Amino acid sequence: MKIEIWSDVMCPFCYIGKRHLEQALAELPFKTAIEIDWKSYQLNPTYKNVDGDSLYHYLATNKGISQEQAKQMTTQVEAMANNVGLAIDFENNIPANSFDAHRLIHFAASKGKQDLAEEQLFKAYFIDNVNIDDKDELLKIATSLGLDETETKSVLQSNAFEEEVRFDIYESQQMGVRGVPFFVIDKKYALSGAQPVEVFKQAIHKVIKNG
Repeated sequence: MKIEIWSDVMCPFCYIGKRHLEQALAELPFKTAIEIDWKSYQLNPTYKNVDGDSLYHYLATNKGISQEQAKQMTTQVEAMANNVGLAIDFENNIPANSFDAHRLIHFAASKGKQDLAEEQLFKAYFIDNVNIDDKDELLKIATSLGLDETETKSVLQSNAFEEEVRFDIYESQQMGVRGVPFFVIDKKYALSGAQPVEVFKQAIHKVIKNG
């Protein structure tokens, strides 16, 4: 069985959804038979990082709300994250364009380290307050995963894996995806959002039952 997940590493619900899915899989006896395939998606493909920009300003600008409302919104998300053991730090978060991070994930996938890259990029962005649009920072993350430094630098300085990222996004558009995380189980059943653990378990069992 394959579970495809359209996700953006600057999406907190994608990080939370990842934990919920992992908890669900941990409770299934056939978890080792399930393959996870992360797909690229960009919540804000036109965003350019401005030095000193805060998440609250970013959200206020993009959603047409006040920065105070943005803070209230993130407080609720932080509480959700805490419930799955994630200490998200929105106060010091650095908004970023995630395109190069997605290219790095595709490169890592070619080396059998896709899930590790996804996890480390989530952690870097939400917990360690790393600018994931900085190629030097991406290189540090890559080497921490055991990826070759010289090869990774070559990838990041080129247009390698751009088409793979764009194709994932094109696929999501063809399916009518309007937000992430978006999960497709064995190309038969779709779930949107950071669903509860039980919902994931029920969906997987349903797909197995229906063949």
